[in-house]
Amino acid sequence: MTTVIRPQDLIDSVADALQFISYYHPVDFIQAVHRAYEKEANPAAKDAMAQILINSRMCAEGHRPICQDTGIVSVFLKVGMNVQWEGDMSLEDMVNEGVRRAYNHPDNKLRASVLADPDGARKNTGDNTPAMITYKIVPGDKVDVHVVAKGGGSEAKTKFAMLNPSDSIVDWVLKMVPTMGAGWCPPGILGIGIGGTADKALAMAKESLLDPIDIQDLQEKGASNRAEELRLELFEKVNNLGIGAQGLGGLTTVLDIKIKDCPTHAANKPVAIIPNCAATRLAKFTLDGSGPSLQTPPSLDDWPEITWEVGDARRVNLDELTKDDIQEWKTGETILLSGKMYTGRDAAHKRMVDMIAKGEQLPVDFTNKFIYYVGPVDPVREEAVGPAGPTTATRMDKFTRTMLEETGLIGMVGKAERGSTAIEAIKDNKAVYLMAVGGSAYLVSKAIKASKVAGFEDLGMEAIYEFDIKDMPVTVAVDSTGESAHQTGPQIWQAKIEEGIIEVK
Repeated sequence: MTTVIRPQDLIDSVADALQFISYYHPVDFIQAVHRAYEKEANPAAKDAMAQILINSRMCAEGHRPICQDTGIVSVFLKVGMNVQWEGDMSLEDMVNEGVRRAYNHPDNKLRASVLADPDGARKNTGDNTPAMITYKIVPGDKVDVHVVAKGGGSEAKTKFAMLNPSDSIVDWVLKMVPTMGAGWCPPGILGIGIGGTADKALAMAKESLLDPIDIQDLQEKGASNRAEELRLELFEKVNNLGIGAQGLGGLTTVLDIKIKDCPTHAANKPVAIIPNCAATRLAKFTLDGSGPSLQTPPSLDDWPEITWEVGDARRVNLDELTKDDIQEWKTGETILLSGKMYTGRDAAHKRMVDMIAKGEQLPVDFTNKFIYYVGPVDPVREEAVGPAGPTTATRMDKFTRTMLEETGLIGMVGKAERGSTAIEAIKDNKAVYLMAVGGSAYLVSKAIKASKVAGFEDLGMEAIYEFDIKDMPVTVAVDSTGESAHQTGPQIWQAKIEEGIIEVK
């Protein structure tokens, strides 16, 4: 029997799904983070997960994005062979129109992050199109669709290798995960694809992330095939690395391990890792010809009631801060920032460094100031700014020495660890790097009381903004001596796990 589906049904369903996942985490993800939160022994990691859970509930209640990086869209479709589409609009055009409408929704405008001409002008397409679309023709008379919004920070940590047939996949994964740093915002999920060809392994890794979190069920019933054996072994051994939430050290680095495999050439063993982050966002729906398929909101009872206490935090007025003041800050210390702070990401940093090289004056004076690595979501209604969580700091590492030595900048705020180049520059200039929690963008935005563009307006969300903030919570990640919490934390907690002082369950 032939099923006729209108293009508008797919457009409306895609748009609805993308709005839905911008502010609702999957319930299984929330439950998994809560389990990890309850058993966590490292206070810093527990605090990070508390912020993630509180942020998630706030977004569910306020219908605002979980993360300022509202993702690049991937859509997976299984189209029944007995489906007929009304009209002559292509499947790609239908999907992209749904994306366009979702990202420009006036009540919850989402950040457009997709750039055309990726190695040239890198011009923002303005509506987050095109989506990355995969479809299969299958028996049946329905269309099954998965919609995913994937953050750039986690996507950037993708790993691939063509192993020799006798090489250990477990050894390779355990070697790769520490090199991924914390820019993928653990705790999250690792999707692994094994076999096929290079492109197939990567595709399987991505598709494995569509499956629900069920590692506890697998632990109870036991493995029935090699892929399930690998899942169980890797789940235990990756968590035993002690990387922990936000890379600060702790008991939970992964909430689940997902694996898909397929036959491969006798000479090859392709393997890929793609992580999902703390802003895990996906939904599914089915079209059967009866109209659009819209998402059903979950119950807020599915979210745990978590309170977050700042404890003995150091309160800092950024408007009066000097380099001498920051010398006493220590790695792991909680700081509450108030006052004026500038923002800047990759494009702004590159432009500023180029201007410095030419002897040109920058649009703002960074003397004794901090810069926040963020590209915020546009505000709606009474908001000063939309969700404004940190972006991955290592992308700014190559600019750090110039910024510290040529502008008067004394500190930076971002997500995850810094590389050796940045740490050396921080130490040499007696500056500091502070970490905000990735995955708490809406919570962080509540500390921003005013916002205005201060430079490079043409860069859109990558422009320099001036934020007026009140009690923005951050952690000292690299102090003025060059000590890094992302180096010492995982080392300490891995040792505790290996010595049996702490048990990972």
